[in-house]
Amino acid sequence: MFANYPLDVERAMLHVFCSLGERDRRLYAAVEACKLGHGGIGYIAQLFDCDRKTVRRGLQELHQPASSPPGRSRKKGAAENPA
Repeated sequence: MFANYPLDVERAMLHVFCSLGERDRRLYAAVEACKLGHGGIGYIAQLFDCDRKTVRRGLQELHQPASSPPGRSRKKGAAENPA
């Protein structure tokens, strides 16, 4: 198991996380979870107030970088409103 990051480090991480786009948030969360090992996904998901599935998806994207092209965080048309 690991020790939690100091509060000032958590605040800095959260500041960076909030400044990123959706895909970069997933990737950043995944990298941080990787560094922590066992229990890292839960800790990072709680710290960043995101779903564990979000962190797992980021891990998948880290290990399979071609699965999500750079510059796109959603499938084409996903954010469009039907007329």
